[in-house]
Amino acid sequence: MSSGIRVSMHGAAGEVTGSCTLVEWEGGRFLVDCGMFQGGGDAYGKNQRALGFNVRDLDFVLLTHAHIDHSGLLPRLSVLGYRGPIYATAPTVDLLEVLLLDSAHIQEKEAEWQLRRRNKFGRTTRGVLPPLYTVTQAGTCLKQLRPVEYGEVQRPREGVEVVFRDAGHILGSAILEVRLQTSAGRRVLVFSGDLGQPGRPVLRDPEFITRADLLCIESTYGNRLHRPLAETETEIVRAFDHTFKQKRGNIIIPAFAVGRTQEILYVLGGLVRQGRLPPQKIYVDSPMANAATRITLKYRDLWDEETRDLMAWLAANPQAVQVRFTSDVEESMALNDIREGAVIISASGMCDAGRIKHHLAYNLPRPECTVLITGFQAAGTLGRRLVDGARLVRLFGQVVPVRADIYTIGGLSAHADQAALLDWAGHFQQPPGQTRVVHGEADAARALQEALGDRLGWPNVLVASGDAPVIV
Repeated sequence: MSSGIRVSMHGAAGEVTGSCTLVEWEGGRFLVDCGMFQGGGDAYGKNQRALGFNVRDLDFVLLTHAHIDHSGLLPRLSVLGYRGPIYATAPTVDLLEVLLLDSAHIQEKEAEWQLRRRNKFGRTTRGVLPPLYTVTQAGTCLKQLRPVEYGEVQRPREGVEVVFRDAGHILGSAILEVRLQTSAGRRVLVFSGDLGQPGRPVLRDPEFITRADLLCIESTYGNRLHRPLAETETEIVRAFDHTFKQKRGNIIIPAFAVGRTQEILYVLGGLVRQGRLPPQKIYVDSPMANAATRITLKYRDLWDEETRDLMAWLAANPQAVQVRFTSDVEESMALNDIREGAVIISASGMCDAGRIKHHLAYNLPRPECTVLITGFQAAGTLGRRLVDGARLVRLFGQVVPVRADIYTIGGLSAHADQAALLDWAGHFQQPPGQTRVVHGEADAARALQEALGDRLGWPNVLVASGDAPVIV
């Protein structure tokens, strides 16, 4: 191979799922993220076709964070023959032990459900989609994980230095600063991963990077601004008052088990502390969220100061917010017998899998109930259809009318908005040699591309394309 560095996008180019970037140069090959495609009828096929390169030739894998759209195909990478190390922060390693096993379990159960349904109606089993990987295969992949610390220089092979910087997105999320020694000299590649919104609950703000020969920057919210947290809190109070005092129903909150669930608990606890909400009894119906919360408590040194203060107050006032984690299917099903006054937080965050689908099936037809959408909903997902105003949705093969109120709460996003992205980029001492805008739907990616050029004066900014590798 020539002295140039070839960077190819195998996902999250023109969309927000399937993050996967292959880096090749004279010294070797490595992968940044290995995410699952989510949402839309073609997601399964895209996941089957993903990783269309020789995975056995990879020297190592770097992982920005644990969300499934960045990590969910790691077990498949292993199944296809990759046996090398996967580097990630220690919290990410802990979270993956939960998320990847859960992902495999959901796939196995979905295949079983399809098979039972076809057998019930006497249909052929042809067309039943097998899991992309099994629980056993996911467990094998976990043995390849190598935990690292923020700020420490990692040397996965000769001529390579990697530093993981705090991205402030979810617990353990990282910006990757990769220094490659080539025959033409040292080159610095920076992968933003998913950047957090500064000033949001629980985690510290993203760290700044000062130089790069190539920057790959996410653009999930590259074309919009989030509501200020104060406005978000007011909207949450309004939704709670309307649902519990006037309609006398339940509030259902689809939430990612990692990050979003913990943020919602923080916000609700803060509102009770301020006296804006009465004491709350909250049900978290997600074994994965239970595990993720335990992991979050383990890494208190990664919390911001406000979170430490609130946690101390909640410990001193245990009746203010009572959180009950359901542990089994029977407890989960029992929640559907509650007709009013329940706050139920459940995964998945985009409503496409997990226990949230059962709670939506029971509560969407009820006009006295409310669904609180608190995060990004990718195109093709059930959550996106609800946000877009669908009046009928399909759950478990049945058409379900949408009579509940749908609130979209934008200020809790774990992703930086356009202003925050530009502020983070503005801390580079000089524009990167090249910039590729990734992990965003087309309109968002183009908007950030234009903003980086027009407002920061950056040259060589392009929206990433899966068909056009970058040569550095």
